[in-house]
Amino acid sequence: MPAEGTGMRVAVVGAGVTGLAATKCCLDEGLEPTCFEQSQDIGGLWRYTEHIEAGRPSLYPSVISNTSKEMSAFSDFPFPEHFPVFLPNALLLDYLRRYAERFGLRERIRFGTTVVSIRKRPDFATTGQWNVVTEAGGKQTSDIFDAVMVCTGNFSEPSLPLQCFPGIERFRGQYFHSRQYKHPDVFQGKRVLVVGMGNSGVDIAVEASRVAAKVSISTTRGAWLFSRVSEHGYPWDMVLNTRLMSLIKTNLPGPLAWWLINHKANQRFNHENYGLQPEKRLVSVAFPVCHGEGSK
Repeated sequence: MPAEGTGMRVAVVGAGVTGLAATKCCLDEGLEPTCFEQSQDIGGLWRYTEHIEAGRPSLYPSVISNTSKEMSAFSDFPFPEHFPVFLPNALLLDYLRRYAERFGLRERIRFGTTVVSIRKRPDFATTGQWNVVTEAGGKQTSDIFDAVMVCTGNFSEPSLPLQCFPGIERFRGQYFHSRQYKHPDVFQGKRVLVVGMGNSGVDIAVEASRVAAKVSISTTRGAWLFSRVSEHGYPWDMVLNTRLMSLIKTNLPGPLAWWLINHKANQRFNHENYGLQPEKRLVSVAFPVCHGEGSK
């Protein structure tokens, strides 16, 4: 049951996965949330558009979640049974829209509204209040809120450190960040180098390999390559995120934990044969993992 209303006003910045959950939780606690979304719809990262929108993450059409629906669902709103275990971006967006409809979140969202500034009020020490300036339709508005929740994610601005590539100014080919990628036809008949083998890098390399003359991947540390479907047909995240695996990662000595996980990863194929073997971690076990079948 929702808590008794407190009258406290909360500004939520962004209507993606986190922004929607934050808005819903505020309502559960009897607060008065107002969610500001600069685009015209919910979904954040998971809303595909053919054109790239400034200040918003950008997907390519083939993106599929790399976490299973059982491990990705909101605790009070399971995915429909008929949805696949790993979700194409359009179905994940559909889920978010169902979530927003179920809990009446849309009426709390101001679409087409950009947050210009968030500042403490002069009496913040005693009131804890914030002054939030927003802009919509060329007009700025100032509102006072008792709390602010920033839910803008971290995939909006691409990192393209060209200074790390001496001689790039003499390169006559095309280069761009994965944020600009939409379709593999841009690689037709070309020799392609993908720098980095995170999920997006591996996805793009796989798609490019179907049309390009040659595709190479550059990686500094390597990574263990897992399939989404793990032992006995279970999703990979239901196998790796268990109490046993948590014990291995947090309680065993670093070298032993690394050896066990590395041994497991190499049972599928020998990563050294492909130049992918990750660096050995001596202190703690990091998980350099990617899923090379269209993931995010």
